[in-house]
Amino acid sequence: MPTPRLTELPDAALRLIEKASGPIVDVGTVHAGLNSALAARVQTSTDTLFVKGLPLDHPRVWTQKREADISPYVQGIAPGLRWHLEADGWSLLGFQYAEGGHADFTPGSCDLPAVSAAMAQLARVPAPAVELKAMEHRFRGYVDDPSDLSWFAGNSLLHTEWNPHNVLMTKAGARFVDWGWASTGAAWIDPALWLLWLIAHGHTAVQAETEAATHPAWETAPPAGLDALARVQRRIWDAIADANPDDWAKPMQAAARTWDEHRNARP
Repeated sequence: MPTPRLTELPDAALRLIEKASGPIVDVGTVHAGLNSALAARVQTSTDTLFVKGLPLDHPRVWTQKREADISPYVQGIAPGLRWHLEADGWSLLGFQYAEGGHADFTPGSCDLPAVSAAMAQLARVPAPAVELKAMEHRFRGYVDDPSDLSWFAGNSLLHTEWNPHNVLMTKAGARFVDWGWASTGAAWIDPALWLLWLIAHGHTAVQAETEAATHPAWETAPPAGLDALARVQRRIWDAIADANPDDWAKPMQAAARTWDEHRNARP
C-alpha cells in the first residue's frame, strides 16, 4: 500500500535536518515514489540533499534502517548517505542529491543499457553482513510446491524494487535508490524482476527477456527457476492489485500475467 506523501516538511523534521546539515535555504517536495511519508530536495548553506522519512510509528519504518545499513556497500551504485536520524517522532535519511531524471523503460530507450550495466555492477556485490530477508523467505507464501523455493536461494545482494522511479539517470550512469526491500538471493532474480517493469512499459515478454539477458547473471538462471518465478510474481501482483482499489498496481498485474503465460503456457 502506498504511503501518503506530505506536501510540506513538518517543523520537527526541519529542525532535525538543520541540526545535521546546517541552516536550510530551500525545500522542494519530491512527488515520485510510493514508500515515504516525506521526500524532499533540501538545499542548505553548504550542501544539497535528498531527504526521505517515515514516522517512527509507521509499520514500515524498518525500511529506513535497512537503507542506512545497505548504503556503505553500494557506493558508486547509489547516492551516498550523509546521515540517518531517529528523533522527535521521525526517522529521516539524508542522501547526497543525485541530479538526474527517472529511467525510461520503454522499448528502444537509450537508458536500458546503462541500467543493465549498473545492475551487473550490483550483482558483483556479495550479500553484506546486515539483516536482510532471503528471497526464498519472501516468496514462501506464493508457491504450490515448497521445493520451488530452492531456485531463489543465493548470496547476492538484490535490490528487487525496479520501479523506474527507483532508477536515476545521472551523468555518471544509472543510480539506484529506495533500498528498503533489498534482499539476498540468486543474482538472476534482479534482471528477472526488472523485466516485469519492462513489460509494463510496453515490451513484449520476448523483448523483455532479451533485455534481461544482457545481464551477465541471466545465463545462470535455470529455466525451471524462471518458470517458478513467473508463477510467483503473478500471484504476488494479483494479491497486490486485489488489495489496492486504485489503479497503480494494475499495469504490473497485467505484466506479471503476461510473463507467466509466456513462461508457463497452459493448454
